[in-house]
Amino acid sequence: MGVAWRPPGGSHAACAHMTGGLMDRLPAEAGAAAAAAAAAEAEVDADADEEAGLPAADLPLPQVSEQRDPEPTQMQGPQGDPLLLSCSLQELLARDTVQVELIPEKKGLFLKHVEYEVSSQRFRSSVYRRYNDFVVFQEVMLQKFPYRMVPALPPKRMLGADRKFIEARRRALRRFINLVARHPRFSEDVALRLFLSFSGPDVQNQLRESAQCVGDEFMNCKLAMQAKDFLPADIQTQFAVSRELIRNIYNSFYKLRDRAERIASRAIDNAADLLIFGKELSALGSDTTPLPSWAPLSSSTWASLKQALKGLSVEFALLADRAAQQGKQEENNVVEKLNLFLDLLQSYKDLCERHEKGVLHRHQRALHKYSLMKRQMMRAAVQSCEPEAVEQLETRIVEQENAIQTMELRNCFSLYCLHQEMQLVHAYLPLTSHILGAFVNSQIQGHKEMSKVWNDLRSKLPCFFAGQNSNAAPPRFLQDGVSPH
Repeated sequence: MGVAWRPPGGSHAACAHMTGGLMDRLPAEAGAAAAAAAAAEAEVDADADEEAGLPAADLPLPQVSEQRDPEPTQMQGPQGDPLLLSCSLQELLARDTVQVELIPEKKGLFLKHVEYEVSSQRFRSSVYRRYNDFVVFQEVMLQKFPYRMVPALPPKRMLGADRKFIEARRRALRRFINLVARHPRFSEDVALRLFLSFSGPDVQNQLRESAQCVGDEFMNCKLAMQAKDFLPADIQTQFAVSRELIRNIYNSFYKLRDRAERIASRAIDNAADLLIFGKELSALGSDTTPLPSWAPLSSSTWASLKQALKGLSVEFALLADRAAQQGKQEENNVVEKLNLFLDLLQSYKDLCERHEKGVLHRHQRALHKYSLMKRQMMRAAVQSCEPEAVEQLETRIVEQENAIQTMELRNCFSLYCLHQEMQLVHAYLPLTSHILGAFVNSQIQGHKEMSKVWNDLRSKLPCFFAGQNSNAAPPRFLQDGVSPH
């Protein structure tokens, strides 16, 4: 993804034309320079598209009448120090809670597709969305906020999507939309409001139209041109250290999530084993095969023993139910929260890659092109070329200088956003205590409930050894739990 804004459905030449009105909102001392650099930046974009083989000239041009102002509260910086994000975890979680539930019915005559019911507490809305609607929404958010942590979407499987895959994707979509809805910069964006509350037809076109002729955050943020002034002197060092820190945290949380998944899975498997164990006891107690005449056990004793075995199946069914509840609880409150934090960390890692492969790469390419032009200028001066050719070359050099200036401004703004996004990651770090608390409480509650059932089951064991005497007790070594040997 390129870092510079490209209007949906429009060419880069149109982008240079459309930025004039937006640049008027920038500070007076920097607006003229930015507007002059827009055309040169579009030329750099065109060169990039030419290298990538993109048919930019074949794209339709956007209409000037479609231009609209950005949301008034959409790009406002925080109070006080613009570089600081003073958001706590409680404030982030309180912004919204979005539920994504699977709609059982599949629609479509030929290709069946899955629909989701997306419900927002903040907007008090409930809308139906398909996976492709999430895709378009993510594309719009990346276009408008290329320097922010836009989470990734789960993969799309065209054929052979089983229930396990569909459920995993539903959970991933729920994590995605909650991270977006709670982001300080995304929460007031018109695209989010449309996605969560628009119930009319063709939400995808509505989303695309909302992003037309608006520009990205760099074009609309009042502090974009002064971002360099707010950055610390060692911002590059801080960026490298932060990236390494996030990489280490991600690796550790990935291992924690893996172990938590295995613990929850073992609880669910244990539930299945306990249920089967109880069913086998019940089947043994229901056996009607008569005892042979030479058996030392009397028929009445065998009948009493079978009746007791059938009764134990009730306790084992309760044990299985408690174990299954514990496994499901740990899946929802431990594993899912770990996955949410991992998605956030992965989005920061993706943002770092976009910074390096996007704005930094484009800046280096612009500098390289500028050096080539300067060499051509020197050769033209030595060879005494025609004045018109020299003048054209001088014009191109000035345009390239403006493009370099714009790339430098975007690079500083990208670092500015990276610094804020790192603070957002740190705001989510206290989620660790919530995860550990949920895990500990689940283990305590689960063991407490299962211990009660095990004790109830233990009280029924003496009947297995009573025989003809109802007051008989089990052998001493069974009471003590010690082997007779």
